[in-house]
Amino acid sequence: MLHSLFRTKPVDQIVQEGGQGELKRSMSLLQLTMFSVGATLGTGIFVVLGEAVPLVGPAIVLSFVLAAITALFSALSYAELAGTIPVSGSSYSYTYATMGELIAWVSGWCLLLEYAVSVSAVAVGWGQYLNDFFRQTFDFTLPESISNPPGSGGYLNIPAIVVVVLAMLLLLQGASESATVNSIMVFLKIGVLVFFCVVAFTAFDTGNLTPFAPMGWAGIQAAGSKVFFSYIGFDAASTAGEEAKNPRRDLPLAIIGSLVIVTVVYVAVGLAAVGAMNWTEFKQGESEASLSLVLERATGMSWPSAILSLGAVIAIASVVLSVMYGQTRILFAMSRDGLVPRVFQRVSPRHRVPVANTLIVSAFIALLAAVVPLGHLADATSIGTLFAFGLVNIGVIVLRRSRPDLTRSFRTPFYPVTPVLGVLFCAGLIFTLDHVTQQIFLIWMAVGLVVYFAYSRRHSLLGRQAAGPGQPPIQKGAP
Repeated sequence: MLHSLFRTKPVDQIVQEGGQGELKRSMSLLQLTMFSVGATLGTGIFVVLGEAVPLVGPAIVLSFVLAAITALFSALSYAELAGTIPVSGSSYSYTYATMGELIAWVSGWCLLLEYAVSVSAVAVGWGQYLNDFFRQTFDFTLPESISNPPGSGGYLNIPAIVVVVLAMLLLLQGASESATVNSIMVFLKIGVLVFFCVVAFTAFDTGNLTPFAPMGWAGIQAAGSKVFFSYIGFDAASTAGEEAKNPRRDLPLAIIGSLVIVTVVYVAVGLAAVGAMNWTEFKQGESEASLSLVLERATGMSWPSAILSLGAVIAIASVVLSVMYGQTRILFAMSRDGLVPRVFQRVSPRHRVPVANTLIVSAFIALLAAVVPLGHLADATSIGTLFAFGLVNIGVIVLRRSRPDLTRSFRTPFYPVTPVLGVLFCAGLIFTLDHVTQQIFLIWMAVGLVVYFAYSRRHSLLGRQAAGPGQPPIQKGAP
């Protein structure tokens, strides 16, 4: 039984299955990079910034740097594995090739937490900026009963459902069409944040940076754990391995390039925000549309914040689109291996996209976004992502030792120091998250293990192959 739990799927087999052409290879390097930037640059900076500043003060800039360093180690490992195993599935596929089926399932289960829950959090933030735009422009806001989830003053978050449905309709049209629209929204999003920095720096007051780190290193680390949510998504390009035109070359470049872009933007926006508005004016629980509030306080006028809110409404939608895309491709890969039902791998012959997969994922995300508050979603997403990133770093070490002969289009520099530091940094941020979040994660993992032993292990195609022709799949509890 122990052997069956840790059986690995040969790299050659994974790559061969990924090259069968079920999905259409249509995405360029620019589109891949914009998918990763689109999945990363969103609610983390537009909303979570306001949640983190009260924990750390002006040193929020260092918290962003700490989170970026943590993400960088994992990004380098992702880049190596993406160039070596260029298929859909992201870290799920990588761990299946390096550490075995059970660990792959754990990684995939964490990715469900990362992608599905993070896009729900993004959808919640989108609704808040939509309301802020209505308030600034038309002096009108949606009733709290239909614009906030239970626990935040409402009954159902209708705007969150709307943005998920819009993204779903676009994804059903095809990967290339989705990538083109996403690229337009990403450029708009970057333009909006540049606009924010320009306006905020006109009201920059160095006195707002004193004291710089009122909570000390503990505050920097605590805020770093929270703003790590802002870096979730740079791995989105790795989920497009079977739809990239030149995956071995473009996937590593897209992953590293997107992380550099978002880090520069985050540091600039964070510095502009705390320089224009004293950190004590950021209130936890009132963080929605926090950048819009900075502009309104800094200029005394409503039009700059109205422009920011409108840009955020359009731009955050790109996160929903990109992350939903990644989630469907991960489930596609898991379904191809038999670990989740076959419905997730059925591809439309017309649009070359997994239609039923997209519909199911969209329904789940819309429901989650409609009823769960943002704060709980963001923290749960961060811990799931950190765990998956840690596994990717370990995967690089294992694959270097087990298959040194593989062609690698990118090699993690300073090996093995880089992946080891990646594991340590991820573990450090996990332990700084609050105990409730850690407990929720443990419960999530326990549920995942129940699902694996009740369904996935018995339906694993690799298990059936191991059982031999004409033999039933390995059953629960079988040796």
